[in-house]
Amino acid sequence: MKRILFTFWVLVLFGIQVLSAEQLTVASFNVRNHNSSDSIKGNGWKQRCPIICNLIRFNDFEIFGAQEVLHDQLLDMLVGLPGYAYVGVGRDDGKTQGEYAPIFYQKEKFKVLSSGNFWLSEVTDRPNRGWDAVLPRICTWAKFKAVDTGFECFFFNLHMDHVGVEARKNSAKLVLQKITEMCGNTPVILTGDFNVDQHSRNYAVLEESDLLNDAYKTAKIRYALNGTFNNFMADRKTDSRIDHVFVSNGFTVERYGVLTDSYRAKIEASKPEKSGNFPKEVSLTKYVVRMPSDHFPVKVVLSFE
Repeated sequence: MKRILFTFWVLVLFGIQVLSAEQLTVASFNVRNHNSSDSIKGNGWKQRCPIICNLIRFNDFEIFGAQEVLHDQLLDMLVGLPGYAYVGVGRDDGKTQGEYAPIFYQKEKFKVLSSGNFWLSEVTDRPNRGWDAVLPRICTWAKFKAVDTGFECFFFNLHMDHVGVEARKNSAKLVLQKITEMCGNTPVILTGDFNVDQHSRNYAVLEESDLLNDAYKTAKIRYALNGTFNNFMADRKTDSRIDHVFVSNGFTVERYGVLTDSYRAKIEASKPEKSGNFPKEVSLTKYVVRMPSDHFPVKVVLSFE
C-alpha cells in the first residue's frame, strides 16, 4: 500500500510540473519597408516577402512584433501567414498611412482582450513627432489571453527614431510609464527596433529598470553569431544589437536567437559546376547570397508558470 501511495503522489507531482511548464515563442522582426531603391538593388519586397513569411512559419512565432510595415506589406504578410491576425495602425494618420508597428499573433491560440496604440511623443494620442525625432513614431500594444490555458500577458511593440537621441531616451521612459499604468502584475513583453545597441544609455533606461529584463542577458541558451542589423550585406558582421526583446520578471527565457538566415538569388548566365570531389549527381550553381531583410529577426522562447 505504501508503495502504491508513493507512486501515486510521484505521478501527481510530475503531472503538476508538466501542466505548469508552459512555453511561448515570441519574436521581433524589422522587415524593411517596401521601396523602389531596394528593388533596383535586388532586395525588393516582392521577392523577400515569401522568404520572410516562410521563416516566420517555420520558426513558429506565436506572437511577434514587426517594424517598418507599410499597408501593402501588411496585406501581403497576412496572405503569406495563414492563421495569423494582427493589431496596429499606420503611424502617419492612425489608420493606414505610414509604417505600422504591428503585432501579429496566431489567432487560434490567442484572443485579444484589448489593444491600442500611442505615439512616442509628448502628445501620445494622435500622430505627431516627439522631441527631436525626425519622423512620427508609434507603439502598438495588446493584451492577449491564451485560448487553451487562460494565460494572459501584455505585448508592446515599437520602432524608435533613428536620429533623435532625446526622442529615444524619452520614448523609453514613456514606455515604462505606460507599462506601469496599464499592466499591473500581468506579465509583459516588449519588442522593437530601438535604434540603440546594448551599450547605449537609452538602452539602459529599459534594461536597468525594475520592470523589464533583456532576454539576451537572461537566456539559458543563447545563439547570437551576429548583431541584429546587416544592411542587406551578407559578408558584414556587427556586435551591436539594436532589435531587442524585453520581458518582465514573470518569464523565464529558455532560448534567445538572432536568426541569420539568408537565401540565394539566381545570376543570369551562371552554369552548373561539376567536381570530382562530390558525387556525379551533384552540381553547384553560383547564386547571389541575399538577406530577407536588412535586420535579422530575434526569436525568444519563454516559459512561465
